[in-house]
Formats: sequence, C-alpha cells, structure tokens
Amino acid sequence: MLLAQALLWLALLLPVSGHASIAELAATAPPAPRIGVVTMQPGEIFWERFGHNALVVIDPTTGQATSYNFGFFDLGEPGFIANFIRGDMSYRLVALPFHEDMAVYRQEGRGVSIQWLDLAPADAQALANALAVNARPENARYGYDYFLDNCSTRVRDAIDGALGGGLERHMATPSEGSTYRTEALRLASPATLMWLGFDIGLGPSADRPLSRWEEAFVPMRLADALRGARLADGRPLVSEEYEILPHRIAPEPQGSTRRWKWWALAGLLVAGAVAWVGRHRPRVLAALALSGWMLAGSVGALFLFIWLGTAHRFGWANHNLLLFNPLCWLLLPGAWQRLRGRVPRAWFRRMLWVVAACPLVALLAYWVSAIPQRHLHWIMLLLPVHAALAWVWGRRS
Repeated sequence: MLLAQALLWLALLLPVSGHASIAELAATAPPAPRIGVVTMQPGEIFWERFGHNALVVIDPTTGQATSYNFGFFDLGEPGFIANFIRGDMSYRLVALPFHEDMAVYRQEGRGVSIQWLDLAPADAQALANALAVNARPENARYGYDYFLDNCSTRVRDAIDGALGGGLERHMATPSEGSTYRTEALRLASPATLMWLGFDIGLGPSADRPLSRWEEAFVPMRLADALRGARLADGRPLVSEEYEILPHRIAPEPQGSTRRWKWWALAGLLVAGAVAWVGRHRPRVLAALALSGWMLAGSVGALFLFIWLGTAHRFGWANHNLLLFNPLCWLLLPGAWQRLRGRVPRAWFRRMLWVVAACPLVALLAYWVSAIPQRHLHWIMLLLPVHAALAWVWGRRS
C-alpha cells in the first residue's frame, strides 16, 4: 500500500518535470516476496501433539523458498533437562530450505497445508526482512512457554507486526469457550499419561476463558483465525489455501466432556470396597493404603515444587494439592503399624480426618470461585475414598 501511494504521488509530479512514466517506475520497482503460513497437523510423539507451524518466504528474484521455523530445540544441549524442569526452556528460530523442512513431516505422515497471505508489497518485504534478522544466531533464541510464547504465537506475532496490530484487533473476540486446559487435554488425549499430567498438573490459571488471539497458541486455531481475517481495505488476508502433504496418521482430536457423575460413582464404589476390606482384610487395606498414600504424597510434593520452585506458572497454586496431599506422607507410619497388626497412636486418627477434610475445602473453593479450577471430577473421585479411610481407622475403638 505504501509503495502504491508513493508511485501515485510521483505520477502526479513527473509530467511537470518531464521524467519517466508511472508504468516505467512500476516496472523497475523490486518485486515483493510472497509470504505463506504452513500448518502441520499433530504427530504421534508427545512434543508433536499440539501440531506446528512456520512462515515460508519465497524470494521473487531467485524463486527460493525459505521456511522460518520457530520450533527448534536441542535435547543434547547442556542443562536442557534441568532447564525444562525449572521451566526455563530455550527454543530458537531456524531458517532452512522449505523442501528440507517438509521432508520431516512427509516421513512422519503428518499433513501440511499452506495459506498464502495477500500482504501489501511493503508489508511483505518488511516481514521478510524482520524474519531474516530474527533468524541470525545472535537473535534466534527465545524463552519458550507452552501457552504464552511458542512456535505458533511467534508466527502470529510476526504477521501482526507486519499488519501494524491489525491481526490482534481482529482476533480480540472471545473464543468458543476454550481454555488452556481444554485445548491441552484435547490435543493430549491420545497420549494417556500426557493427558493425565495436564489434567492434574494444571492450576486454576489454566481455566480462564481465552480470546481467539490467546487461543492461537495452537497452530490449527491460528490457521482457522487467518481464514476469516480481513485487511484494512476489506480484502481477505488469505488469498489462497491448499494442502501440501496429506495427513496419514490419526486426525486432530476433538474435545470431550468429562462427566463428573461417573467419577463420583467410581469414588463411591472404591469407598465401599475400602469399608469392606477394612473390616474383613485389614492388613490388605493397610498395604493398599500404604502404597496409595505414598503415591499421593509424592504427587503433592511435585505440585509444591512446581509452585514454589519452577517457572511453570500454569501449575502454580494447584488446588489438587488438597486431593493429592503431601500430608499423606505423615500417615505412612500408621499404615505400617496397621500392616503389622498394631494399633497406631491417636495422632494417626486425627491426621486421617485432616486429610479427609481437605477435599471438602477443595469442593468449597470450586463452588465459591468466580473462575474455578476445573477438577470437580477429581474431587468427586477422591473425596469418598479419603472419607472412607478416615471412617475405617479414624474412629476411637
């Protein structure tokens, strides 16, 4: 747009001075690069579950297509695992030939589509220049965050910068009920342990409703938003879209609703089994309780570490600490005494009731919070179990 306006002004001035025509000037103006967004469907390895995307730039003079990919990391980098645990991950932007980038996804069977952007020549050139500068080794690294600063948000922000904030204004509308938790669980659902980790490990900040701008941390969501985006003059931002590689593995998962009533039924059944085994096989119950409390205390200790010792902000203040309670470790000596056929001291009974009361606190917090942590199904599952253990062993003989 800026280039067209400049040529128009020159056309008005040149007839007076007797210089070249506007057609001649337009012929000598350097052609603009072509910019596209490539979106890769989810893969089968856990770090591929969220899908991926990149920007492709075609040089108009050479025809060379360069992929600007923000998703590179090095597992062999010194300190990578420790940094991952602390939430201080470092990713980088890599510029590589487009056909080399696509070869990886072809081998993995992941579908790839491209959306060509109808940018003004000056905007396209500015974006290409910015990407080239960003890809230099001294500029390529950035602090990665799964939700706030990842490969997709970097692509989104680069396009928005070229449009002077126009994309963010277009995507400022609310999403259709998405949260960081719902998107994470949806995409992680084929990998059970990954789904479980997200479900119990995310805290209340992951349950805030998202705008479409925030929802674009998922590459496929960004592609959806680009389809409906408009430029300042009303033209569609995407001029053309088509498939580059077919998707040959499991498709992108769809969302599902967890029925807390079924979880409550399971909790009641387990609580009934606890009561029966406690009466007829007390040492069997002691062995099961010993294992269960050790696991619950370990999970709770992990939640505390994430909250107090890492930068994983979406795991902070996790209300599941009231369900997977570190206080369960204090019950282990009493369970060991029960396993040996002995009667624990009175503090064991009191601690049982403290642990059993914590899920009630979690339930109260769920009902009084304006934006509650979405873990009602876990409360309904574990509250009856903790209560049954307190009922069996927490009463005076």
